[in-house]
Amino acid sequence: MSSLPLVIRPETTRDAEAIERLHERAFGPGRFARTAYRLREGVSHLPALSFTALVGTLLVGSVRVSPARAGGTPALVLGPLTVDPAFGSRGIGAALTTASIEAARAQEHRIVLLVGDAPYYARFGFRPVPPGRLTLPGPVDPARLLALALREGALDGVSGAVVGGA
Repeated sequence: MSSLPLVIRPETTRDAEAIERLHERAFGPGRFARTAYRLREGVSHLPALSFTALVGTLLVGSVRVSPARAGGTPALVLGPLTVDPAFGSRGIGAALTTASIEAARAQEHRIVLLVGDAPYYARFGFRPVPPGRLTLPGPVDPARLLALALREGALDGVSGAVVGGA
């Protein structure tokens, strides 16, 4: 397999339409009912922590990060992470996730949350949140609620409802 001429860069306002089409292809119309989407309802993502992946001029991946509060503690929500199915299994999702985590750490954020597949996200340091410690707006499999402490002890004592917004 040849390597792709992949460019990871911060999301720009010009990317919005292509990202929406990518989300539609990847997740379909049912995406708006998912708990992760409900958490981000009415909350603008943070462009400085959101990235796109391009092959030439073609946008093939996106990750967005939004502000949240976890039991009153400032946090970030990573997602959606989307890669065009034609470009899957080439490390694009990992490159986007790494870029967002590194940017969040550089900006001295403390906690990143997401709803996702624990085996996939474990390589970035995400761990399942103990059941009952944090609650989301809507049903979610507790094993899919994951957290990453960007600083030692950042998750200590954090509990309660997770809500979108700063």
